[in-house]
Amino acid sequence: MIHPDTYLCWHNFYLFYFFSFKKINCMQLKSRAFEDGGMIPVKFTCEGPNISPPLEFIDVPAEAKSLVLMIEDPDAEAKPWVHWMVFNIPPDAKAFEENSIAPGAEQGLCNGNTLGYEGPCPPENEHTYVFKLYAVDKMLDTDPTPDRKKVLQQIHGHTIDEVVLEGRYQKGKK
Repeated sequence: MIHPDTYLCWHNFYLFYFFSFKKINCMQLKSRAFEDGGMIPVKFTCEGPNISPPLEFIDVPAEAKSLVLMIEDPDAEAKPWVHWMVFNIPPDAKAFEENSIAPGAEQGLCNGNTLGYEGPCPPENEHTYVFKLYAVDKMLDTDPTPDRKKVLQQIHGHTIDEVVLEGRYQKGKK
């Protein structure tokens, strides 16, 4: 059986080759802690130690100069609630281990006005957490208060590829 990611890569190649569409890469974002669409373990939430989960960056485009990671909660009242933002991640970084980031990477402001990881902590009901990884063709300017808006402005027109990993969490469901 052909893995769905393999199909998408061949499908993208076909579109690029035969129709001259913009080439779409096959970058992947995965976690050993949960599957795409799965439940995020308590360990990585406000009900646990609230540490960042391990993440793997696969097939980063060779032309990338840096990576940007954002974790957002589109179900929160303040849409989207930013739980973590890391930018200027070296493109040769293959992963973030649990509770760490790659050397040289910088963390941006979350909605809680903090720098660093803010784990899932929905006030009620189950929320979806969207992990977005962007491959960018430049290093981002350093800013004393780097927030979502500023980072998105800087990567606009410079994004080579992007990928999404989703996790879910509801308080009390351990």
